[in-house]
Amino acid sequence: MKSHRFISCPPAGITGVFFLICTIFLSACENNLKDVEQISAKKLSVPVDKSIGVTMLYSDSGFVKAKMITPEYLHYKTDKPYIEMKKGVTVIFYDTQQQETSRVRSDYAIRRENEKLVELKRNVVVTNERGQTFKSEELIWDETKGRFFSNVLVSITSQGNTLFGNNFWANQDFSYYEIQQASGDLSLTDKQGF
Repeated sequence: MKSHRFISCPPAGITGVFFLICTIFLSACENNLKDVEQISAKKLSVPVDKSIGVTMLYSDSGFVKAKMITPEYLHYKTDKPYIEMKKGVTVIFYDTQQQETSRVRSDYAIRRENEKLVELKRNVVVTNERGQTFKSEELIWDETKGRFFSNVLVSITSQGNTLFGNNFWANQDFSYYEIQQASGDLSLTDKQGF
């Protein structure tokens, strides 16, 4: 007659194996946590150049095209470099006779160098040589196209008239602009009539 032998582990044996597995697991996690702590202890540093009281001139073919004035200029040197002006900026544009054609002011600006875009935000105010005032909370300057645009509410004040609208764009000196979904009160004289 054949006999079968059964081996059974006492409860302490199962508990011991369980604790051994948990210890291995926890020690592996502990090492990973130590690595994470070491990595997080190192500060992530981004190279930045900081300048105070900056005035920059932009010229083309010997003519000054624009002047930028900012109290603080932060140049971040990352994979996608950018310039941040947290304390506001004023940009003055000039014609070929060095006469001011328009002035743009905002409380905050960021220039994305690779994209050649400047985002002006918070209390953006633009004036042009015709005495018109443009206001918005956001205005984007496409340096390549020489255009400003905005998809948020813009108000345009001219000779006592105020026009509001969205989807706005203007050329660099704000002598020509287009606005969609416009509304406002206009007072026209007989000479200005349709």
